[in-house]
Amino acid sequence: MAKTNASIAKKARAKAEADFATWLMMAKLGSFEDLPANAQEFLSRYRARFGEMSEAKSKTVAVSEIYLTYYKEMGGTGSAPEPEPRPVLKSASDDNVVKFQKPRKPEKPAKAAGARPGKRPIPALLIFAGMVALIAAYKFLVG
Repeated sequence: MAKTNASIAKKARAKAEADFATWLMMAKLGSFEDLPANAQEFLSRYRARFGEMSEAKSKTVAVSEIYLTYYKEMGGTGSAPEPEPRPVLKSASDDNVVKFQKPRKPEKPAKAAGARPGKRPIPALLIFAGMVALIAAYKFLVG
């Protein structure tokens, strides 16, 4: 049963974080009235707390409230287990954000040992013109 409660807690926590972020974004975009009643309640309490404490702390409290509600709705029994704390980032380079880099151009392969560096390839048009001239000369001489 403990394993079931742990999986319910994990799902409830993930859903609470995702829903709160979605609700907050919708409210910022002016769609507060379109949100469900429970979402409006949570956001109203979040806004009230935001005046008293820092934004990060009020978000943490709001997500915790939503998590407890979802845990009960999903069938969790007993008190909801505290989720494992997320690892604290030590520096800006430790986060999961990867800087966009242009793809590097592939290096040219080394030239064959037998090729001379000053020799240029014959253009295809010159080869075609030579073949046409040979065919015309053959038809003129034979025909």
